[in-house]
Amino acid sequence: MQTYKSWNISIEDRVATLTLQTNDLNVMNMDSLFELKKISKELEENQSVWVIILQGAGKHFSSGVNIDILNKVTEINTEDFKHNMREMQSCFTAFENIKKPTIAKIQGFCMGGGFMLSLCCDFRIASEKSVFSVPLVKLGLTVLMGTNRITRNAGVAATNELVMLGDKFNPEKALQLNLVTKVVPSDHLEDSVKQFANKFKSLPPKTISITKQIIKQGDKIPLDQSLELEIELQSQILGSSDLKEALESFTNQRKPVFSGN
Repeated sequence: MQTYKSWNISIEDRVATLTLQTNDLNVMNMDSLFELKKISKELEENQSVWVIILQGAGKHFSSGVNIDILNKVTEINTEDFKHNMREMQSCFTAFENIKKPTIAKIQGFCMGGGFMLSLCCDFRIASEKSVFSVPLVKLGLTVLMGTNRITRNAGVAATNELVMLGDKFNPEKALQLNLVTKVVPSDHLEDSVKQFANKFKSLPPKTISITKQIIKQGDKIPLDQSLELEIELQSQILGSSDLKEALESFTNQRKPVFSGN
């Protein structure tokens, strides 16, 4: 894979670890966002990658988007603002649309755009010392990277509180609001994330990919359409070697070995 300025990518035994490394707080600028868009395409197309871990280097996941980007909001016209915001949003959406399972490993600050990026992952495992917030209202703005990413997990009432007040909240509250998958002691975070990621190494990756699509797309459409979606997407794995392996291993009561084909 390519080398990037703001991100480090390591791939080991089907697990890709994507690390944001901009500064001590892992603040994102436009360059790092555009790099994320390119990386998302690479990870999607890399058949050796079955699961992706997203993390921040050092003590913090990410404290958000560079304040310079927000300052420039007052210096551009309405059409330029709309264009720039759509470009930024597309970078997050590109990562969220990866069909492989994604896991956010959260430690330290997970705020603003950093918090929104974590919500683009399928799973979020947080250190008990993590700190969350969506503070944009205090800068005179509202969420720019997908308020619905909060609402679809926490509901409207909780989103009202988190977004309109912009106060910090702890991992226990995040867990209560379904904004994280689990909370673990800080010294167990690394192992917990690895163990979670390793579960996908024993599952057929094409089936996992299709299942992810069914869940994400099916939530937005009526039941009859989601039933048809299940049929259409699952028809893509008919005749695959992994489907054959899954059925044979189940019949013979042995552990399956999947190839990704």
